[in-house]
Amino acid sequence: MSTVFTGIGELVTNDPSQGDGSRLGIVTDGAIVVEGERIAWIGERRHAPDADARIDLGGGSVIPGFVDSHAHLVFAGERSAEFAARMSGQPYAAGGIATTVAATRAADDAALRHGLARWADEMVRGGITTFETKSGYGLTVADEARALRLASDFTPETTFLGAHVVPAEYRDDRDGYVDLVTGPMLAECAPLARWIDVFCDRGAFDVDESEAILRAGAAAGLIPRLHAGQLELGAGIQLAVELGAASVDHCTYASDADVEALASAAGTTVATLLPGAEFCTRATYPDAQRFLAAGATVALATDCNPGSSFTSSMSFCIALAVRDMYFTPAQALWSATAGGAAALRRDDVGVLEPGTRADFVALDAPSYVHLAYRPGVPLVRDVVMAGSVVSTPGF
Repeated sequence: MSTVFTGIGELVTNDPSQGDGSRLGIVTDGAIVVEGERIAWIGERRHAPDADARIDLGGGSVIPGFVDSHAHLVFAGERSAEFAARMSGQPYAAGGIATTVAATRAADDAALRHGLARWADEMVRGGITTFETKSGYGLTVADEARALRLASDFTPETTFLGAHVVPAEYRDDRDGYVDLVTGPMLAECAPLARWIDVFCDRGAFDVDESEAILRAGAAAGLIPRLHAGQLELGAGIQLAVELGAASVDHCTYASDADVEALASAAGTTVATLLPGAEFCTRATYPDAQRFLAAGATVALATDCNPGSSFTSSMSFCIALAVRDMYFTPAQALWSATAGGAAALRRDDVGVLEPGTRADFVALDAPSYVHLAYRPGVPLVRDVVMAGSVVSTPGF
């Protein structure tokens, strides 16, 4: 059965061959024809072929579904007291992760699944149609494997993050914990994940430890990605490029050499910026134009987690990115859709063209610019995933 979606005043495709020829490929008075889970045709409504059914999206702007390439959704507990302390002047140093580890280890499967379902539902209602999520709050073989098993029921984009921090029981035996992560933990978790990640920063893992863990993961068939440059300058960004990681995330602190390395690896390694983390930790926002002007591929993601970025709203992150990271509205939208897809090495999402998944979002606004122009306003009206309307908040 085919369905034609009309009532689209402004259609953002991320296909430069469409419409105005810009990077966003904007079509005025557009239409989308869907067959099954895929787009069969897209363009101006007046040229749309016949279809079996018709859905009117109300005349606003339609954009590709957001692609969130960095989130931590398998956890228990919350850390609002830590947030309040930071807002009172206490600096962020990643130490609060231990609090979440203790709560997550103590939670049963039902509690973790309930939380996952809640955060995933929030994401979909906010227009995120593809998301990645990590383990990293268990830090034992059994708890890391459990996190990945639960996550795989919600997304195929699962990441093994056994190297989030060194847990308390290994504080005096860092080498022993690295051996655990690269040995029994990796063996148990690799079949449950697509990616492997390491928090390479002050208070977490150094560059040598990070390299050993990522190389072991790659040997087990997992694709590397990396947290780096959140707390200080270091060698993590260069390591990510050297290893051909799919993305290096945070990049709050990046040297000119780091930016040049990311630009040279634009087809391989994406710089994923996480404005929610800067907001929630009162850190200095990176200037996105440094990366964009150099030619790096840039993604935006929520970094949804209970400690340093407890938001599931990509719209909020876009507004922050435009206001405080100096993205243009067009650059921010591309990075939150096609950029996120690049960070996940996906070519079937983040763009609307024949053959891609029919994942798109209707906004209660005449233009995508309103995502930044009207910050905090719930503009997502309809969410279409794989050709079906799955969320109609009813604004």
